[in-house]
Amino acid sequence: MSWKPSASIETLQQRAKLNAYIREFFIQRDVLEVETPQLSKAAVDDANLQPIQANACDSPVYLHTSPEYPMKRLLAAGSGDIYQICKTFRDGEMGKRHNPEFTMLEYYRLRFDLKSLMDEVAQLIGDYLHIQRRVELSYAQAFNQFAGIDVFTIDDGELRERVSEFVGAELSLSRDECLDIIMSHVVEPQFPKHALVFIFNYPASQAALANTFVDQNDNELAKRFELYVNGLELANGYHELTDVQEQQARFNRQAGKMEHSRPMDQYFLQALEHGLPDCSGVAIGLDRVLMLKQKVESIAQVVSFEFGRA
Repeated sequence: MSWKPSASIETLQQRAKLNAYIREFFIQRDVLEVETPQLSKAAVDDANLQPIQANACDSPVYLHTSPEYPMKRLLAAGSGDIYQICKTFRDGEMGKRHNPEFTMLEYYRLRFDLKSLMDEVAQLIGDYLHIQRRVELSYAQAFNQFAGIDVFTIDDGELRERVSEFVGAELSLSRDECLDIIMSHVVEPQFPKHALVFIFNYPASQAALANTFVDQNDNELAKRFELYVNGLELANGYHELTDVQEQQARFNRQAGKMEHSRPMDQYFLQALEHGLPDCSGVAIGLDRVLMLKQKVESIAQVVSFEFGRA
């Protein structure tokens, strides 16, 4: 009967315990819990994320795809270390691992480099899921080991040929889109099971809002990691970009990839211009964490009412 919850009451009780566990984790570390608006007059700059548009007070607004921009405004205003558990919205994302409305933990730690943040995320998630084994691979190592691809030397034509078996040969895909398909279809399924698998040092073209650097082989890389457990992507972390001019340039590049223009978040850019402290931040999908805890296959089994019953 569709009026009933899609998750069991036992699972909803476990969700409450997860939230309590997270809050206690950050209380012990003196990290401030905050709330930021879910409605914004500006939209996310990432062309890969589709915001949900609404209307409020006769003005177009967007449900946020993450609380990143307003949380960084708090950091620039002097909040110190902060975290937030919130509902997040992304259009067009439906499936066993996706729901248009989902729950995210996002947090920022001042003066943490990427390694320090990875260590803390490993403790937060590992202790909750009772997983102690940890595997760390660079993005290039993962592609070389599991797909036999050198991501920095393979040419675009060969890369498109590799993905044609998954999506057909007629699609016109960018280099990063091809890499994403190989990651999801070839690399991720081979990650070790029952382990915290951290993938780091992404190509700079996938930096999003992360700092970049040049390695000893003159490859430009992003100070970014993702965490996987049993094939599920759980977390996406950055050593955060603080350069407002570089951020504006990235916004402009993303705008060029979009079919329809989106209003840019000028408040966020003003906060960066004022000065974002050196920090690292991470977004963690709590529904997926709960899926692993409860050993279920579908996100519908861990939310009170999945989209079809909303």
